[in-house]
Order: sequence, then structure tokens, then C-alpha cells
Amino acid sequence: MKLGTKLIHAGVTPDPSTGAIMTPIFQTSTYVQNAPGDHKGYEYARTQNPTRDALQAALAAIENGTHGISFGSGLAATDAVMKLLNPGDEVIASNDLYGGTYRIFTKIFERYGIKFHFIGMQDAENIRQHINANTKLIWIETPTNPLLNIIDIAASAKIAKEHNLLLCVDNTFASPYLQNPLDLGAHIVVHSATKYLGGHSDVVHGAIIVKDEALAKQLYFIQNSCGAVPGPQDCFLVLRGLKTLHVRMQRHCENGAAVANFLRQHPKVAKVYWCGFEDHPNHHIAKQQMRDFGGMISFTLKDDSQEAAFKVLSGTHLFSLAESLGGVESLIGHPASMTHASIPREDRVANGLVDSLIRLSVGIEDAEDLIADLQKAIG
Repeated sequence: MKLGTKLIHAGVTPDPSTGAIMTPIFQTSTYVQNAPGDHKGYEYARTQNPTRDALQAALAAIENGTHGISFGSGLAATDAVMKLLNPGDEVIASNDLYGGTYRIFTKIFERYGIKFHFIGMQDAENIRQHINANTKLIWIETPTNPLLNIIDIAASAKIAKEHNLLLCVDNTFASPYLQNPLDLGAHIVVHSATKYLGGHSDVVHGAIIVKDEALAKQLYFIQNSCGAVPGPQDCFLVLRGLKTLHVRMQRHCENGAAVANFLRQHPKVAKVYWCGFEDHPNHHIAKQQMRDFGGMISFTLKDDSQEAAFKVLSGTHLFSLAESLGGVESLIGHPASMTHASIPREDRVANGLVDSLIRLSVGIEDAEDLIADLQKAIG
């Protein structure tokens, strides 16, 4: 199936009891057995739920994997990946990444003896010099959050394979519509399904997709043992969101291009971060591994002050000032004080995440209205 068809039909079959075209919400905590061990494939809802099963099958299909594993949030999915490791293991991670990921790595898992190296990965070869006998995992985001850096997934996968390491790609910013890391050699794909997969700012959810059976069994064991599972209502909402991912992403990309080009021409804007520009670093890699360039944009002002940024952040009407991204409505945020506040300022600034940086999640409204809203706010 082509991607659009797959998004609508993967993992979903009419309910056998009623013929309902949408998977029902199985709002139950347990399942009746005829005798011990004599059941219909379901025993307890932390371990199995039919609504979750349908979503997990759909997630596997749209990322070209074999196993999807759902969690209560994107960070719960990240937590599960980290629990594949042991004390003394080391992780190489991109130095521009979601603040919550940085926080769980440094504030939670470092306490349990896992060491993290945060490095620039615009040149994937830079990964090699940080590999040692304890390295077990490479963790990347591409495009990165919030500076939209592009990391070569295939080159990273080649390095991981040479050294027998796991490669995990956080695909939240791109979504399966724009890229499929498993096809490029990654072992694990992670999503905050709260974002583009759900797409309507009404659910918190996380997902992992893999191809390897043994790896899947480990992750299912962690999912069941640690219990960070989503409820059936949340699974239903993500299933519903997947059905329109392709048409939403098409508009996100169209609007993103229009807004990015407007900002680049604005006399008060200093720099625009969007991987669709031909002079964006690693644009050629983005063209190779992505189908389009998305609706995530960051920019700075020539008045490089937090005060000037806050004036813009408080001056929009259609762009709502809020954390998160990937919904149908446009959002504007200030990474330094919101999504990335957990990263020490000196580290943020060193990587280019300055106090005046503004991040946009461009929604699917009319692009002319969005541009007018920004024009009014920037002045």
C-alpha cells in the first residue's frame, strides 16, 4: 500500500462483533476467563488491550517496522529505551535535542550509572571519536529540536552497525510522513505521538517501533513490567489522528515553506532555521532522507534580546503561546524558558539556542492569515 492508504487502513479491521469500522474503545481493566489460562487472548489490560493492539499494529506498519509498542507519553517511550541499558553503559546523543530528553538522561539515568556524551552530529563521522568499549546506543533527533539541524541517518546507521551499537531515532519532528528511519538502518524509532501522530492537541502518547523480534520482546517486557501504558481512549485518539496524517502533513509543509520564506525576508528577523532552505546546513541530506521539509521553524530577531522575543510571543493571535507542537493549530514558543528550560543556559547558548530564539509549529490554517499574524506581532 502507498503511505496514504496505509495510514487509513493499517492495523484496523471492522469490529467482528458489530462491524464497526472504527476500533472500539475497550474501556476495561480485566477480561473474564473460562478457566485458568483459557481466555480469548486477553488477561489483564496493563498487558493487553484490543484498542492498543490495533494502534500498535498501525504504528508498526506506517514506520515500516514489525512491532509497535505504545506508552503513556513520549518520555515514557524514551524511558523504556534507556531501560535496555545497564549501569556502566554509555550513550552518544545529539547536542541539540528536546529538553525533556536531556533532563531524563542527565537527571534520571545518569544517577543509575549510564554516561551520556552530547555532541554535534551534523557531520556523522564525529560520532566515531566518542565510541568506546562501553558505548551501547546512539540517540539522534533529525530534524533537531529546536534548531532544525539535519543528521544523516544512513551514515549514523553505518557507524552503529560497524561497532555493534543500537541506533535510536526520535522521529517526532518529521513524522512517518516525512521520513522512515528504519528504512535507513535505524534499530529503534521513538515518537511523542502527542504531536503529529495524534495531530489535534487532545492526547498525550508515546510510541516505539522496531523490526527486530528480540528487541521487541525486551521492550514489550519493559512496557508490561513498568506499566507506563496508555489508556484505550488515548489509543483511539491516536488511531483517529493517523488517518489524516498525510493530508495534514501536506498542509504543514506548504504552510511551513510560506512562513519560512516570509520570515527570511522580514527586516527585523536575523536568522531563520528551516531545513527546506537550499543553504541550510545538510539540506542535501534532508532532500535524500525526507519527503518534504515540514512545518517546524525557529527564528531569532535582530534585536537579540529576550524582551524583544517576549513581545512577539505575546503579540500573536492565531499562533497560540503554548508548549507542544504538531497540532492542526499553529503554536509559538520560547524554547529557552519553556521546552528547553531544563538545559543549562551555557550549554544552550553554546549550541545556538539563544534566549531570543522563537520556535513555531506551523499549523494547517490559511497561510496568508498566519503570515499576517506574524507580521503584526513582529512589527
